[in-house]
Amino acid sequence: MSMTNGGPQPQGPMPQVMVLAQYTKDFSFENPNAPRSLAPSTQQPNINIQVGVDATPVAESDIEVTLRLEGKSESGGMLLYGFELVYSGVFRVMNVPQDSLQPFVMIECPRLLFPFAREIIANAVRSGGFQLLLNPIDFVALYRQRMAAAEASASQPINPN
Repeated sequence: MSMTNGGPQPQGPMPQVMVLAQYTKDFSFENPNAPRSLAPSTQQPNINIQVGVDATPVAESDIEVTLRLEGKSESGGMLLYGFELVYSGVFRVMNVPQDSLQPFVMIECPRLLFPFAREIIANAVRSGGFQLLLNPIDFVALYRQRMAAAEASASQPINPN
């Protein structure tokens, strides 16, 4: 009896990813204008979040993936708080075709790291007297933006002054 509902049989072993380690590489939180920044306000603060993902091979099938989250909240020209988190993990990736490895690593690995990084930031911001819960990040869209930017910069002609 076929276990594939009549579809094609799987080719070779299934792709696997294992988390070998997760860790905070760098973290800072600042609340430079407290206690003034903690005063009640009717104005909604402006919150700006930047996200970056990098990957570095550390062994034949092991890759360190780093998720960078930087954010700040401002209201009325005053910085309420700011944070920067560099959170990494080492992943063992096996049975992923070479042409799929980069998107797999740059999408799936940060997706696994994000909930832990989100919790670190939420706890620090709460300890600073504010509330922040980051929305889920679309790592597929982030990867596509990164690839489009790389293509655009590669297609720019070199202009020798």
